[in-house]
Amino acid sequence: MSSIKLIADSGATKAEWCLLNNGKKKTIFTQGISPYFLNTHQIVDLLRKELYPRLKNISIDEVHYYGTGCANPANARLVKKAIQNVFADASVNVTHDLMAAARALCGRKKGIACILGTGSNSCYYDGKKIVKNSPGLGYVLGDEGSGAYLGKKVIQYYLYEIFDDDLRARFDAKYTTNRIEILENVYKKPMPNRYLSSFALFLAENRGHYMIENIIEDGLNDFFFNHLCKYRESLIMPIHFVGSVAYGFKDVLRELCKTYGYDMGKILKNPMEGLIDYHSAL
Repeated sequence: MSSIKLIADSGATKAEWCLLNNGKKKTIFTQGISPYFLNTHQIVDLLRKELYPRLKNISIDEVHYYGTGCANPANARLVKKAIQNVFADASVNVTHDLMAAARALCGRKKGIACILGTGSNSCYYDGKKIVKNSPGLGYVLGDEGSGAYLGKKVIQYYLYEIFDDDLRARFDAKYTTNRIEILENVYKKPMPNRYLSSFALFLAENRGHYMIENIIEDGLNDFFFNHLCKYRESLIMPIHFVGSVAYGFKDVLRELCKTYGYDMGKILKNPMEGLIDYHSAL
């Protein structure tokens, strides 16, 4: 009998769990787990309330957890301790979201794995481990090609009055906001990266307008130029993408790959599908 596995892909706001039990899959969603905001006791409490009861007393053999903040070893230890507290008899492996992307996209093959979601990141993966990483500098200094990066461009076009009358009217109808409220959210309220990212939806909903296409192409090209060009391997290895921005603008990514002479690989909306394949094959 194969071992019963629990796979987790967690951001700060939402976590997706998949129970693999003798060929059957069960998906469970809980609050996200950020070790920057939750201590071990709080994570244990969250798991006991939101996850454990829905597993119906099934004995878990392995937990494979991929989470935000877990590239930091201290955070990874904190999360691992909490999971082991709840699943005492399971072997527990805790790692970060970039490894989730690499395994989901590349499996056990070599390739470049890219995350284009609220934030952005990339790495060269040799089939076992991450060998090179073009580091993300966060939404203030970097995150090229991310939802936050693209959303920032939308706000700039709006506040600088670059949008034509048609786009400005569409923006006003959708968001009913103003300069003061926007600046308050960006500079004073928590999680401005998520706030900025929410404006990337405006791009998806208004495809075809030349200004919208320019923002998308320029923003994604900045990711290619600043990150993918740094990998020698990008010219000989497939380039894979995961994340809501990558999935939503995959046509633009395909064109950019052609322009740069890159071999376009997989595009996934989220990593869970690929992680299930990866851990099912073990």
